[in-house]
Amino acid sequence: MKPSLLAAVVILVGCGPKKAPEAAPEEAQAAVAAPPEAAQRPHVHTEHDVERADPYYWMRDRDDPELIPYIEAENAYTLAQTAHLEPLRTALYDEMLGRIQEDDRTVPAPDGEWLYLRETEEGKAYPIHLRQRGEEGEPEVVLDENELAEGHEYMSLGALSVSPDHQRVAYAVDFDGRELYTIHVRDLTTGELLDDTIPDVTGDMVWANDSQTLFYTTQDDTLRPYELRRRTLGDPDSDASVYVEDDEKFRVGVYKTRSDAYVMLYIGSSLTTEVRVLPADDPDGAWQTLSPRHEGHEYSADHHGDAFWIRTNDCDDEQGKHDDCAVNFKVMKAPLDATSRDAWVEVIGHSNVVTIEGVEPFAEHLVVVERQDGLVHFRVVDPATARGERLELPEAAYYVSVGTNREYDTSTFRFDYSSPVTPWSTYDADLATGALTLRKEDPVLGYDRNLYEVERQFATADDGTEVPLTLVRRKGLGEGPHPTLLYGYGSYGIPMDPYFTSSRISLLDRGVVFVISHVRGGGDNGRTWYEDGKFLTKRNTFTDFIASAKHLVAEGVTSSDQLAIQGGSAGGLLMGAVINMEPTLFRATIAAVPFVDVVTTMLDESIPLTTNEWEEWGNPAEKEYFDYMLSYSPYDNVDAKPYPALLIESGLNDPRVQYWEPTKWTAKLRDVWMTDRPLLLKTNMGAGHGGNSGRYGWIEDQAFRTAFVLDQIGATELVGAAPQP
Repeated sequence: MKPSLLAAVVILVGCGPKKAPEAAPEEAQAAVAAPPEAAQRPHVHTEHDVERADPYYWMRDRDDPELIPYIEAENAYTLAQTAHLEPLRTALYDEMLGRIQEDDRTVPAPDGEWLYLRETEEGKAYPIHLRQRGEEGEPEVVLDENELAEGHEYMSLGALSVSPDHQRVAYAVDFDGRELYTIHVRDLTTGELLDDTIPDVTGDMVWANDSQTLFYTTQDDTLRPYELRRRTLGDPDSDASVYVEDDEKFRVGVYKTRSDAYVMLYIGSSLTTEVRVLPADDPDGAWQTLSPRHEGHEYSADHHGDAFWIRTNDCDDEQGKHDDCAVNFKVMKAPLDATSRDAWVEVIGHSNVVTIEGVEPFAEHLVVVERQDGLVHFRVVDPATARGERLELPEAAYYVSVGTNREYDTSTFRFDYSSPVTPWSTYDADLATGALTLRKEDPVLGYDRNLYEVERQFATADDGTEVPLTLVRRKGLGEGPHPTLLYGYGSYGIPMDPYFTSSRISLLDRGVVFVISHVRGGGDNGRTWYEDGKFLTKRNTFTDFIASAKHLVAEGVTSSDQLAIQGGSAGGLLMGAVINMEPTLFRATIAAVPFVDVVTTMLDESIPLTTNEWEEWGNPAEKEYFDYMLSYSPYDNVDAKPYPALLIESGLNDPRVQYWEPTKWTAKLRDVWMTDRPLLLKTNMGAGHGGNSGRYGWIEDQAFRTAFVLDQIGATELVGAAPQP
């Protein structure tokens, strides 16, 4: 989450690096010495005989003449209140930018006779996509994102896909952060744009094998991906609807098997899946359903040889109860003509300790992606026996993900690797021998990994659950307590794996201990870890995080007056909930694009994503879920408490967490604020959920929030002989 302050702040777009924003002039600061006051207008929600006063409900109306002036006033107030941090922001910006080798290239990825890669150039905010014929070929531009960004404050590239014959590239671009993309197609032999422009789509697309047909998905009025369409290039009249999903809980997606033999239509909710397949050589053909949906059955599929390999929880009953499901998933095979679960055969069984996260087919091997004890592993499997061994990875705590593997008929598997102290690295694994080859480690200028250490600790939650903590710090800090930043998320089964980011070095070099709390609701310890932090067990996410903070204090790592916390989106909900529950446990909080008005949002089906979210949080139209959500919804539980310092970040064009949630929350908090600690709202007026686009804008935002945290926890000075780039 990288929203930036727009009022009186330089916006960094597709241009060269700039310094952190300068402080506002003294007269401007004086004019905004007092926080703005938002108008209150009576509004009462009544559900299940419960009345909820909501005097800031009016902020939903973007056209209300008082709205934008209020948000701009909050931005100006934030700038004035942080003006004293301008020298620190400048220093942080210079440090973070100085660690980046701006002229850089990725490891080329082979695809037939071509090698595809990306490069970055000094002074340019976006990557350039290239290709060359073989190792000795001359690189040619596939797409320059900097050219796309010219004249735009914001630019986000969605899918980028080269046609099977390597003659065209299709790409999707969004210029305002609303996640409504436009597809364009460029002829790679002439460089000319084709007339086939397709607006207001999701950015999700694949080619059929004829290199003439594009499948893509579109959204409904709530931005739910609901329709699969087909376009034959050069013939706009050929544009046809292939499939429409009417159930508002389900979304559609399209992908291609690694073998390139099939186009796959994915239809899924949070609890239920259906997959349909089409031979990629027959784009006008009939689609085949692998298994009709029933509630609770989740599966995904890919193709290998004479079968589809299917990752499934194998829930056969309509209730999808744990007793009847492979909670951590298993792998099954289905013949190519299968149309029901009855034809599936189990090849890798269910485990209570290992979660299967995916299957990557290659011509002679399969790579099964597994998670155990919070870490991802790659198991190389013989398709004939479904048996194999895990690749040996170089560290005990790390993050890995499947890399760019464009070819199917190969014995080389590429993956991306990092750890809290190891920069992002590209490895190639020999699938026949298991041998690893380090192809590249991203350069981090002035960085010495030997100065830092990683530790694993466990906090005991209220119900006795051991919550893992990953701690990263500079060696030789000595006895605590130390300034500490505790990070958490805990939703959608998304794990917070311990990866590397060079901007974090600026915290560590000022004596800050960085900690990840792997709370329930995330996928850090498998599927059950996720399910123990959703629906009517969601409060476990919050109490796990609080237990983590109390553990750090009890163990002398930090103190409440030196402890800052951070989370974004659903992690922003976590921030709002825990400061309501334990306001004096923390010194400072960053809540980025926070989902804080839970009950009101989840009752409004017109808001993007709401109906699909019922299978994550529950539907408050049902009293049991309403009462439970109301017990933790941050906005509904604001009260006069000694809250920690709070920086709230928002995006005016955010389609995921609407801008009014953080804006209303700020206004309501101002009504009861009882300390002299800062309460700041920072809204990006030209972007969405992900904040500024481009690497320089991202660094600007990192410098801003890092300066805020360091100031609050008393860690603005470098410690020891910290190396600087």
